[in-house]
Amino acid sequence: MPEPGHRPNILIIVADDMGYGDFGVFNDGLSCTPTLDQLLTESVCLTQHYSASPVCAPARAALLTGRYPHRTGAIDTLEGRGLDRLALREITIADLFQRAGYTTGLVGKWHLGALDPRYHPNARGFDEFVGFRGGWQDYYQWRLNRNDRYFEADGRYLTDVLTDEAVAFIERHRREPFLLHLAYNAPHFPFQAPEEELHPFVETGAFTTAVSTVYAMIARMDLGISRLLESLDRLSLAENTIVLFTSDNGPQFGGQGEMCTTRFNCGFNGAKGLVYEGGIRVPMLVRWPAALDGGQQVHDMVHFTDWLPTLCAASSVATPRGLALDGWNALPLLQGADGQAPDRRFWQWNRYTPLVTCNAAMRNGPWKLVRPRIDAAMVVSAEDLETDQALKYEPTRYRDIERGPEPPREVPPPPPPELYNIDDDPLEQRDLAPDEPNRVAHMLADLETWFEEVESERRTIPM
Repeated sequence: MPEPGHRPNILIIVADDMGYGDFGVFNDGLSCTPTLDQLLTESVCLTQHYSASPVCAPARAALLTGRYPHRTGAIDTLEGRGLDRLALREITIADLFQRAGYTTGLVGKWHLGALDPRYHPNARGFDEFVGFRGGWQDYYQWRLNRNDRYFEADGRYLTDVLTDEAVAFIERHRREPFLLHLAYNAPHFPFQAPEEELHPFVETGAFTTAVSTVYAMIARMDLGISRLLESLDRLSLAENTIVLFTSDNGPQFGGQGEMCTTRFNCGFNGAKGLVYEGGIRVPMLVRWPAALDGGQQVHDMVHFTDWLPTLCAASSVATPRGLALDGWNALPLLQGADGQAPDRRFWQWNRYTPLVTCNAAMRNGPWKLVRPRIDAAMVVSAEDLETDQALKYEPTRYRDIERGPEPPREVPPPPPPELYNIDDDPLEQRDLAPDEPNRVAHMLADLETWFEEVESERRTIPM
């Protein structure tokens, strides 16, 4: 560990909709990620690392609070309805590090509350913010906040803008401990990439236009991460900076013809939006030369909620007494110490009011129970889609969230639960539920108990 008084810097890099299979080192060179591939050799690589949700806003809420997203109020991506809002009573990792004397910054995507200054990142522990408050931005026609002021697109590609701002933050604060959260938009929709990155993938003829573009977007982000790591080296900060790289959820799959984004993801079942492994099992690299041996793998289950207590422990940042966290301190695990990681984790996501019978899962050791999606609970109204689209290009058009009733829906009875042994079947190919009725019953009861607990907490959040 670093000497007392030499607190580590923190750099949390989050890609958007990127899976394990998008690393060149994992896909036999289909994509081009030399920086991330090299970072993997210098880092502790977590092989069973889980987001808290198969979609972005709830996942980000858990990452920043150490709590399940339902507790925080961020249950969906619909910013026009405020369903992405991080409840004002929540304490973020930025709050804690700011109080401990760190300079805190957010560059890129927020997606935890728009249309109200109380939910602005500057009000949630971040000293500096350059980015956008919604779920995505156009890569060329972007409109970003610099703290409380907007600035318009200037011809640069959005990924490059975010990299420029992150490098500038590090340079400004190189003489003081900092926490920087860099939340790239890539490779989230809209699928846009510079020609110089796109051409090599198109030229192969091996991919759809959409997949070629996604790989090009990732390649450009990889170049940006290279610049960031070079800046840490140049400023002699690399040794005592904890660099984390992850993704908010699994890759987005779907579309037709040349717009189909379905691609290699190590064979995992499902994708973004689903609680199968392909939707929630995401990369995590942790590099900290001062305290961690690089090139190692951790196979224990680690979850987004674990990073707040872990980074606080690594930085000697206190958490308030009485702060109820769902995560645990995984630092000893990263350092190779023997220990028992929690073996029970939970997930659930659908549109609008959550339903425990839809798109829910729990892990208990190697066993994973899945309640499959119900299509009727995954539909967004045309009006809400229109509002969220307009907010990307005209963020000042609306002054408040939509407070009317949710769109009516008729939800049919759920399909039967599924059961997988992830140790034996990480690709979730063999449903063992018919052979294990007692295990299914016990896990269903645990899932429902957890859901009622987190939902009862959410229901106390004022709108």
